[in-house]
Parts: sequence; structure tokens; C-alpha cells
Amino acid sequence: MTPEPPQGDDPFDAIFAPKEPEPTEDAPTRDVPPTSRREAREQAERAAAASTRSQRRAASATESTYPRREKGRHRGLIASIVTLVVLAGIAGGGLYVWNTFEPQIRNVMGWKEPIDYEGSGSGEVLVSIASGDTGQDIARTLKTRGVTKTVDAFYEILLTRKPEPVFHPGVYALKKEMSAKSALNALLDPANKVERTVLVREGMKGADIFAELSASTEIPVADFEAAVADPTIYGIAPTAPSIEGWLFPALYTFDPDLSAQQIIQVLVDRTIKALDAAAVPVEDRERILTIASIVEREARVEEDFYKVSRVIQNRLAADMKLEMDSTAQYGNTTEAGSVWSTQQALESDTPWNTYQRAGLPIGPIASPGDTAIAAAMAPAQGSWLFFVTVNLDTGETVFTNTVEEHQAAVTQLKTWCSENPDKGC
Repeated sequence: MTPEPPQGDDPFDAIFAPKEPEPTEDAPTRDVPPTSRREAREQAERAAAASTRSQRRAASATESTYPRREKGRHRGLIASIVTLVVLAGIAGGGLYVWNTFEPQIRNVMGWKEPIDYEGSGSGEVLVSIASGDTGQDIARTLKTRGVTKTVDAFYEILLTRKPEPVFHPGVYALKKEMSAKSALNALLDPANKVERTVLVREGMKGADIFAELSASTEIPVADFEAAVADPTIYGIAPTAPSIEGWLFPALYTFDPDLSAQQIIQVLVDRTIKALDAAAVPVEDRERILTIASIVEREARVEEDFYKVSRVIQNRLAADMKLEMDSTAQYGNTTEAGSVWSTQQALESDTPWNTYQRAGLPIGPIASPGDTAIAAAMAPAQGSWLFFVTVNLDTGETVFTNTVEEHQAAVTQLKTWCSENPDKGC
């Protein structure tokens, strides 16, 4: 049986009465009267400890309200600055590494560097294509002149074209930084070719060459005449009376920005190249050019070049006047374009007229080519002292040893001329 509740108390008070909170470390215990000295001492110690903790927390709270927030802001700003500096350093270092080691990085990463520009380019640049230039030669020229980005860009697209494109020698007006395709199309477009091509023919005189050069380059003839006033500036010996004979006959293509003097230097350099190829001694250049110029004007077919050269050598060796019509006609304004020399030309007293003066003329009378130079250096074997062309159409020439044989050949020419009066007679 259950015990009875105490008298005078509500039985529910024992069940529903609020419980005393458990004392915490910081909260003071209820003032319960100590039952002994020991309990009194313990209550005093707990109260002192609680008071000390409360004081510490109050001081800490007061210190951290504003000053700690300020310190946090400064620390955040410093951290941001440090981060930016580090990132800038990384970016700068990365840029340096990229600029220095770009090819190696691309190779390691498998990234291919663009080899071609895009578009049709801008500005203007002149590109020269020489006779005999290959596709690779042209590709290198385009790269060097800043037209294409790489040699391969042009050459690779060139290999895909069927049939293979044909390039004509000349100077072309292109643009900077063109795509390879645009550059190729521009080179194949005749509208882009700058026409400054000049053909100097064998046997031409200096005055006629200047006229041809002027017509093609639009440089006045007077500029060319002024440019040759002193032939020695081109490496010609001071004994040469003029530039005559030193303007080599060939097909030339000149850059539009060349001056008259620069163009003359090109022709003279080509002559020196021909003389060196024929093993002409430097001290003998003027003499060989003089003989070769006569050969060039007198001979009609290649094998006769060497025979005419032999006649010149034989007559010089025999102390005979050369009596070459080409020398009498040189510089004579009465020349009528006929195979026959006028009496005035034959009697003209000039340093070139070999009818009036013994030996070689004072200098060349025209521009000789490679064959004439070779013939002057190595004449054919023979004893001929005379020659005359008897058929101006075919160039048939009769070489003889005596005056009588020569006169018979002259009569043969006169007969031909009477039958062909409009063919150079």
C-alpha cells in the first residue's frame, strides 16, 4: 500500500512543483545556509570564482566591439593587395614565358601556330619575280617582303593548284600581310604587273639603248646621258672614251624605284659578268669589247662571228686598215640605213673610222653579246683578209684572201641588191 501524503499538503504539489535549475559553473548557487564551516568556505570560493569570470567576459566584450572590426578590415585590405600582386606577377611571368618559349609550349601542348594571314592585306609592296624563279623562290620572296606570313603558307597552296601556275618575270604590286591564296591570285593577275621591262638587243648603240630604257622606265633620256658622263663610277677603266659597249644586251626588268644611275650599273655589271665568263683579263676588257662590237655589227650568223674575228686579227697582224663599214657609219648622221656606206661616212675623220685610221677604233661601237665576246677571245682558224655578205636575207657571207676574190663577192652582192632593192640595200 502506498504511504499517505503528509497532512496539509496538496498531493499534486509534489508532482507538478517546478524544479530548481541545476546550478551552473557561472551562476551562483542559492543562498542556502551552510550547515558547517566547510560548506561556508566552499560557497565563498564559488562566489569569488564566478565574480572573476564575469569580470573577464565583460572586459573581453568591451575590447572586441569596434577595435577588432577595424583590425579585420586592415587585414582584409592587405590580403587583397597581396593577392593582386601575386596574380600580376603570375600574369607577367606567364607573358614572358609565352613570348620566350611560345614554339616549345605549342609543341608540348600540341597547339599549331597559324602559318597564314587572313584577308587581302593592306598597303602596297613591290615584289620582283626573276626569270627562272621556282615556286619556292617566289614563296621566300613573298615572306621576305612581308606579303605572306610564312614560306610554307604560299608553297603549300601552290602545290594544290592543277595545272601548276605559270609566273611571268616582272615586278608586281601586292599588299602587306596577304593570305597565301590572295597573294597567288594577285601574282596571276596581269593587272598587278608593273611594266618596266626593257629588251636591249645585240649590236645596239648607247643612244638607242637610252631611248629604250627611257620608254620603259619613264626616266628622261637626259638623265641617262647625265648618268654616264663619267664611266669610271661604274668600274670602267679611265681609258674608255665612253660607256659605249658596256651596256650588255639582255632582257631586263627593273624595280620602279631605281634611278638612271642604278639601271646603268645593272647593265654594266652584266657586261663584266660576261667578260669574266669568257676569261677576259681585266686589263684587256676594253680591247675585247671593241673587237666584239665590230663582230656584232658585221657578222650575220653565229659561225661567221668567229671568222669575222679572224679577219680582224689577220688584218691587224698585216698592218692593214680594217676598213669596216660599221666603224665608218658609227656616229655619222648621214647613215641611211643601207648596207652601203655613204662617201661622207667613209671619209669622216672620227676616232672610230677604220677607213681613215689604222688599227682598232678608239673604243666599242655597239653593245656585243656573249657570242661576239667569245669570238673576240677565240677567233676561227683561217687566212682570210676580206669578207662580204652576199645575201641579206640568209646572211650568207663570202670570206676571201685576195682583192680579186673580194671584188667578185662584192659584185655578187650588187646583183642581189638589184634584185631585192627593198631589203636593206
